[in-house]
Formats: sequence, structure tokens, C-alpha cells
Amino acid sequence: MEANKIITLNEIRKEFLMAGEPLKVLKGISLDINEGEFLTIMGASGSGKSTLLNILGCLDQATSGAYELDGELIKNMTKNELAEIRNSKIGFVFQSYNLLPRTSALENVELPLLYKNSLGTKEIRERAVEALDMVGLSDRLDHTPSQLSGGQQQRVAIARSLVNDPRVILADEATGNLDTKTSYEVMSLFQKLNKQGKTIVFITHEPDIALFSSRTITLRDGYISKDEINTAVGSAEKEVENYSRKEVLT
Repeated sequence: MEANKIITLNEIRKEFLMAGEPLKVLKGISLDINEGEFLTIMGASGSGKSTLLNILGCLDQATSGAYELDGELIKNMTKNELAEIRNSKIGFVFQSYNLLPRTSALENVELPLLYKNSLGTKEIRERAVEALDMVGLSDRLDHTPSQLSGGQQQRVAIARSLVNDPRVILADEATGNLDTKTSYEVMSLFQKLNKQGKTIVFITHEPDIALFSSRTITLRDGYISKDEINTAVGSAEKEVENYSRKEVLT
């Protein structure tokens, strides 16, 4: 049975004006991402990773080319239509967590739902509690970010990305601020979410992190230089166990 495409990019190009001169960042990206896929995007600094993610997340528009998300053509959408797409179909996870510092984990996760006028207070609370339970933080609902470890803060950010039941989760260097063991714990969570059917697109510059996904594309000078299926996907959960054993021995 043919897999359903959730994302289709056709000859995506992106230029910026720098000192009056065009800077070509993406030079013709064509890519299909299937529903339920776990894709990592790698590349050196300046290769176009973040620019591509911003286009995928409807935070920016391509200079030319076509982008289709879940059957909808993104080109020529209004700002309000793009905002609705971001809020209903895309979950974002960033390197810096982007949590409100004086707000509890539960309230941080509730935030995206406050824009949905159709939801009542009780349903918003229930959905936020369910999302935090999915990431293993049901016992930290009332904790503020300063009362949580870096890994726990990232789990809150992941819960926030899940609360709207998005079609795609976009993660930008989501393990960049974490130590190795905590990075693997977060990747274990992403693997579990992917097994539950979530489509995940994950930017990283770390080859060991990319090994936990099912497919890796590499950007170089604005082009896709490699597109590889990971035939032996690593188990982040096992890597966490290995680190835990090392800690006991030392």
C-alpha cells in the first residue's frame, strides 16, 4: 500500500537581500515526507536547515516553488490562514524551550489551546494534563520552569507541541542544550511518539542523534546532497540504559 504524503516540496527556493544583493539560501529543494515518518535534517551551519524548517513551519514563505502540507497548498495563503495552519497542524519544539518562566508546566502547555474559542476551560485543562502525561510529567503539573531540569523543560515544550494533536512536529536542535544522556531520553520520547503515528521532522547537527530517526537528508550549499534511509535505527531507550549503567559503575 502506498504511503500517504503529508509534506510535498517542489523546487523550493529562498533568497534574502543582503546589502542590496540577493543571497540564495535554498536553491531548489524537492522532497516528499510520508505520514508517520521520522526525518532528520542535517547540514553544516549556513546550509539552509533553519530556513527550510521555517518554510515547513509556515513561519516564512519560499521565494519560489510549491509547498503542500496535508493536502493544502501553502502559497498565497493570508497571514490569518497561515496562523491557523501553524496552530492546528504543526507542533514546534525549539532548542531554547521557549517556556514562560513564571508559569506552571500545565499553564505553559495550555497556551496553544487558548486560541481555540470552541474549547471550554475544563477541556483545555484535560487536554493539557493528557499531553503532560504522555511525556511523563503528570507529577510536575504545578512546577515552573525554574523548578524543572533542562530535560523536563524540553518535555514540557514537547507536551505543548502535542496538545493540539498536530499533523507534524517540527523540532529545531531540540537536544542542543542538553547533555548526552538527557538528549537520548528526549530522543527516546520522540521515538515513542513516532511509533504512535506522529510525523516528526527534526533538525540536528549531531550524527548520533540522527541515527534515531528512520531517514536523514543532508543539506549542502542550499541543495539536498544526501537522502538516506536509516536501515538500522538506533534505540534511544537502550542508550539511556547504557548511560545509567555507566553512572552506577562510576
